[in-house]
Amino acid sequence: MSIPDVKETYAGRINAVTIGATKAEGGTRSRTVTIGGHTTIPFLQFEGATQLPAIAFEVPDTAPEPAEWPEAVLEPYRDVAGNPVAWAKKCVEEYGADVICIRLQSTHPDRGNAPPEKARDTVLAIREAVKVPLMVWGSDDDPKDNQVMPMVSQALAGERCLLGMASQENYKTLTASCLADGHAIVGLSPLDINIAKQVNILISDMGFPAERIVMYPTTGALGYGMEYAYSIMERGRLAALAADKMMAMPVLCVVGAESWRAKEAKAPDSEAPAWGPSRERGPLWETVTAVSLLQAGADILVLRHPKAAEVVRATIAQLTANGGSKK
Repeated sequence: MSIPDVKETYAGRINAVTIGATKAEGGTRSRTVTIGGHTTIPFLQFEGATQLPAIAFEVPDTAPEPAEWPEAVLEPYRDVAGNPVAWAKKCVEEYGADVICIRLQSTHPDRGNAPPEKARDTVLAIREAVKVPLMVWGSDDDPKDNQVMPMVSQALAGERCLLGMASQENYKTLTASCLADGHAIVGLSPLDINIAKQVNILISDMGFPAERIVMYPTTGALGYGMEYAYSIMERGRLAALAADKMMAMPVLCVVGAESWRAKEAKAPDSEAPAWGPSRERGPLWETVTAVSLLQAGADILVLRHPKAAEVVRATIAQLTANGGSKK
């Protein structure tokens, strides 16, 4: 009995967003990364156009706190902790990062309150040290980010970076900076389709091109509402493919930070001996979270552990190979 050749077709298309600019494009990157561009759901290349997801490695601009970076995930970076330039180089040269995500944690008022000039100097030093595209994430303190991010944006003008985060309550300053300096922007929202769409509308209403917007619907990790997160992300992707232009932005997921917040990932071996060693358990938690979100439509993953990135890359390759056929 033959299997009918049934294919879904969609009226919409996910915007293709390019991060990074080469010398010929006015920047200094050795290559660019393009996310989005899909005309079908993830990994079904036989139905339409798809684009490989990108993997970004998170690089904090200061020595990370143990509560956020347990020993099992900090161990690969122990020799570069507190040195963001060396950390970024390691992620590119040893772990093959597609994008470097710089976290400006030291600028937060409760974490050192570093001045905007220091943040600018840090990102410029990383720009010189590595040649992959850059993402810069502020401190998540809106008043401070409104001082820091415009200076960072101007310093990186021409590099077509991805800058975040723009939220429903605080989007105007970052949007204006990205518009002036030619960057892409991350729109932050809760895991709510209506709010995500509203953020995109607010940014677009300032004259910002939709083709330079990336959505970040905050998701949890495996065991912390993954089924809910998956269903909401999937609904958003289907709405975009049904030609909702304000949902047609590619999606970023911060997998590493969320995964290593989970007690199952970070609990010391002495506290959870039945769960297995944390050096294996933690990366697995990050990996399964990442692969689940990829299936829901994630286009760029911000990861931490190099082993997780390795397995996620292998999984993407396998899914891509299998997606060329309906079998």
